[in-house]
Amino acid sequence: MDTVAAEPTIGIDLGTTHCVVATVQQGKPTVVKNQRGDTLTPSVIAIGKQGRMLFGQVAKMQAVTNPLGTVYASKRLLGRRYSSPAVQAALPRLGYEVVKGERDEPRVRMGGRDWSIEELTGALLGELKRDAEAFLGKTVTRAVITVPAYFNDRQRQATRSAAQIAGLEVLRIINEPTAAALAYASRRKLDGKVAVFDLGGGTFDVSVLEVREGIFEVNGTGGDSLLGGEDFDQRLASWLAEGFKGTHGVDLGKDQAVWQRLREASERAKISLSAEAEAQVNLPFVRADPPLHLLTRVRREDLERVTADLCERLLLVTKRVLEEANVAPDSLAEVILVGGMTRMPLVAERVRGFFGREPSRGIHPEEAVALGAAIHAWSLVEGRTDHVLLDVTSHSLGVATADGRVRKLIPRNAVLPAARTQRFSTSRSGQTSVTVVVVQGEAEAIDEAELLGEFALEGLRPAPAGDVEVDVTFEIDAEGLLCVSARDADSGRQQSVTAQPAAGLAPEELKRIIASKSDSLLAPVAGQPVDVLAKLAAAMAELRRLLPRVTQMTAG
Repeated sequence: MDTVAAEPTIGIDLGTTHCVVATVQQGKPTVVKNQRGDTLTPSVIAIGKQGRMLFGQVAKMQAVTNPLGTVYASKRLLGRRYSSPAVQAALPRLGYEVVKGERDEPRVRMGGRDWSIEELTGALLGELKRDAEAFLGKTVTRAVITVPAYFNDRQRQATRSAAQIAGLEVLRIINEPTAAALAYASRRKLDGKVAVFDLGGGTFDVSVLEVREGIFEVNGTGGDSLLGGEDFDQRLASWLAEGFKGTHGVDLGKDQAVWQRLREASERAKISLSAEAEAQVNLPFVRADPPLHLLTRVRREDLERVTADLCERLLLVTKRVLEEANVAPDSLAEVILVGGMTRMPLVAERVRGFFGREPSRGIHPEEAVALGAAIHAWSLVEGRTDHVLLDVTSHSLGVATADGRVRKLIPRNAVLPAARTQRFSTSRSGQTSVTVVVVQGEAEAIDEAELLGEFALEGLRPAPAGDVEVDVTFEIDAEGLLCVSARDADSGRQQSVTAQPAAGLAPEELKRIIASKSDSLLAPVAGQPVDVLAKLAAAMAELRRLLPRVTQMTAG
């Protein structure tokens, strides 16, 4: 085996709330432990008071004392326009400052500067890369990274940009449900049509795949990239805050530090309620003057009541995907649950009721995606042919026309890779250029569609309207990445232009970031202590963990 082949590859599940890294060692898929010895790394990035960048659990532990310098759930902003409804809906829930960039991209203002989401994601991926290198004792430069099936082209491009910033070569981007099915098949034989129900911390995906002799063909996919565990936490936190306001007349949402504490307490209560009927929420001194404390018990039925509509949204998406794939729920060979939120009893119960069968839990729900990505990375490098992934587009793709409508070139659920060409003509006399506006989604009107990018094809022959024709070609590779080109059909002269994203990092900025990897804020100083505040937060977290045991011992 040559030197290049000897270098290990990794699979990365870049989650909204947690990241997981896996690799294949001696033919066996293995989850990588980070430098704290954990398999789950919180998707949290922070700028400490001393100007250093913190990651994972260390960053999360100081979030209460440094809310404006701590970034979480940033995956929901990755590759989106600042003005998009999705970002505007997410902003009130975030405890850090997000501002609009020059290209209508969201940027995080902290540490005295504005950070692109790609930069922050790249810094986190760099930390995961270092964890893998410490675990394996070797340099790691190649990875397969997973994304939600419902990620659009701009979000996938942004993921690639972040990986470049981290110094990673992306062998392939694959959808999370497909990776989970691959991991599941490594443990037990899959044959026939299966559904993967993937509910994580920030996104929901459901895919129907047909698995035959190592071929994983996606028949249909769908999801909601703004529905996940974060939303369940938010609902419970809002419910607790409303109760407190009703009793004391104090709005806890107005203080970012208090709200961060309430978010974390709600997350802990939600996790506890997956196993227990009740959970206690104890937050002393949520108001200093006069001193007020939040001490209450939350029942499982309380959580289920305030999140019932979220569960309904899950089933509506699932129903649509199965209908588009022309698959009846009772015809499936397997229903696979993936993602930490599938541990919630109500979610599992609703899935069981919808499909009319007990779902499969044959693999760790939070590790399955990374394991599948690692298996695929290993297969790509080793040249193995024991499995083939055939995915589909999650959104329709087309162009905006002069009449204000959308002409779809590639429909949703088209098998990848795919290519389509459509002929168009000039819309007015004397026109010497056309603007190709690339859009995504199922909307028929331009103003309701998602803009992916645009470019101009110039040098057309002046002629009456409709006399000059242009061929527009859409090409999507196996990863779902889109390239658009145009050709002057009148002269036969070909001009191909790749559409640039309408928002996000410009190519020159990406080059600048990669060239400035020596930036102290992006490169943690090895062996240096973390902030005192982070240490204090860690001590407080450990005290909270031990307090119930001490209380039990005292009572005994």
